[in-house]
Amino acid sequence: MPLTYSQDFENPNITASNAGQIAFVPDPVEFARIRLGFDADEHQQAILRSTAKRGIVNCTRQWGKSTVTAAKAVHRAFTLPKCTIIVASPGERQSGEWIRKAGEMVSRLDIRPRGDGYNRLSILLPNGSRIVGLPASEPKVRGFSALSMLVIDEAARVDDEMYRALRPMLAVGGGDLWLLSTPYGKRGFFYETWQHAGAEWLRVHVTAAECPRISKEFLEEQRSVMGMDSFRQEHMCEFVGGGMNAFDRDLVEQALDETVTELNL
Repeated sequence: MPLTYSQDFENPNITASNAGQIAFVPDPVEFARIRLGFDADEHQQAILRSTAKRGIVNCTRQWGKSTVTAAKAVHRAFTLPKCTIIVASPGERQSGEWIRKAGEMVSRLDIRPRGDGYNRLSILLPNGSRIVGLPASEPKVRGFSALSMLVIDEAARVDDEMYRALRPMLAVGGGDLWLLSTPYGKRGFFYETWQHAGAEWLRVHVTAAECPRISKEFLEEQRSVMGMDSFRQEHMCEFVGGGMNAFDRDLVEQALDETVTELNL
């Protein structure tokens, strides 16, 4: 069912004259706690406070990566008028779930959010900022530009073609890019970015053992029923195998000798 929001857009605290002066909250962690009802843990606080232009989050299942980035996006949209924030994911349902979380946070600001009138998964704030969720179809994501922030949720399961279609949206506005995922094999742009991208990327790594909301008892149960490879990937955030290759990628890379001259046959 499509997301729908009330058309009642009244908020006595935000008017046309003061919408450009809303940036009165210097600390996004306190904004999230007090205004959005989200009490971030230590790693989540680092993401909320980060001013990095490029960030990649390699985390366990159920850590709260969608929630913390939704809070970061709402803070950005609320304090920066007329900005555009995009979230993309492998499927429309996942993008819709992320938008739902953001919409609940916007409601806590005494704003009844509505769609932007153009995109089914969207939130338009009184200051003209909007948050838009995109489907996983490469032809349907084109047309946006000058983004303030691009979030790719479950990035390890988004294909490279989709990633290449999304990146140009950042060209004009100089917006931030955040990749979020649990590993899904040693392949694709998420793996390549985590392993090989430069120092301009902020890397956040959170295993299930580091998440205060996941108990040791649950992890032991998961270890016993999932198998070690799945457990290492889903909960310990390790990139395990490539999924399609006869040899492990690490073994292949270790066998390469860059001193050998390439033969041009």
